[in-house]
Amino acid sequence: MRNQVTVTWAETSTLRFDLEEVQPMPHEQARAWLDEQFTALGCEPIRLTGKVLTADKIVAIAQAAGEVRFRDVSQRGWAMDFARAASAALAKPVVNVDLSTLSLGY
Repeated sequence: MRNQVTVTWAETSTLRFDLEEVQPMPHEQARAWLDEQFTALGCEPIRLTGKVLTADKIVAIAQAAGEVRFRDVSQRGWAMDFARAASAALAKPVVNVDLSTLSLGY
């Protein structure tokens, strides 16, 4: 079974992170990492209630970080941590983050 996270900004702009040979991130560590990044990047809850679902955090973090950060070689560690955290927090081997539609699939 494949294990990857894909982030798409537009039809022609997609990055895939292969997690086959990467150490999995523990679930609680993944949730904590996502919480830290959500705050650090100044992300806002999209729901009026203020409740932030894990899927919402993943999309918001990817959107706030932007394509440049994901593609920056010096940020490769951050991008892999994002992929590991997204996969672990959702407990899904394949995660697709589509920023053109602000949606998440697995």
